[in-house]
Amino acid sequence: MPSDVRDSIERGWREVAAIDEALERGEIDEAGWHRAVAELVVPAYLAAGTPWEQSGKSGDLAGWEHGRRPIMAGVDRDGTFLDVGCANGFLMECVREWAAEDGHDVEPYGLEIAPELAALARGRVPHWADRIFVGNAREWTPPRRFDFVRTGLDYVPPTRRRDLVEHLLEKVVAPRGRLIVGVFNEEKGARRTEQAVSSWGFEIAGRVDAEHRDPRVAYRVFWLDAED
Repeated sequence: MPSDVRDSIERGWREVAAIDEALERGEIDEAGWHRAVAELVVPAYLAAGTPWEQSGKSGDLAGWEHGRRPIMAGVDRDGTFLDVGCANGFLMECVREWAAEDGHDVEPYGLEIAPELAALARGRVPHWADRIFVGNAREWTPPRRFDFVRTGLDYVPPTRRRDLVEHLLEKVVAPRGRLIVGVFNEEKGARRTEQAVSSWGFEIAGRVDAEHRDPRVAYRVFWLDAED
């Protein structure tokens, strides 16, 4: 077991923390923050040997499914599904398959800030190439709105996370649709991410946890329902 629980929560947390601190000190701007994060993520994803590693999950396929399938707890009907930060498009494929197993017909779409990863996704799933968009989720204007939108909050600097949630709910999620946050890793003893989102005035509509290999940590997903 890692001596520091943060090693189980987020790989590369030390590097990300350094980028956050550089932004806070004014050494880089927000565009520089995104570039620095991309310099960490994109080469690692492109060099990975499996589809799930190209989507940021180490281990084997069973571990990928265990760590990502909790997203589907927030998918309760047929509809469209946008994966924000879609990387190589593997989750898009899995969502389609997992939804069918659950009795739902879901049409997946993807949004990726890194053009290199969007190109990788379009090459992997050419039949969905026109469904994979490039843009920054915090300000992206979609060609349509989606019934389900999955995102991570760590796709933007910490001070912009509320803006991300507001933008996605107001401009990207369809009326009566759902914003799904996760899967993310968090210490079992606290729900800091949910508490932060609640403190911004949003109501948590549902949640699910799954066991992590580190007993101090849980995989977590929660969701917010859009208004009519």
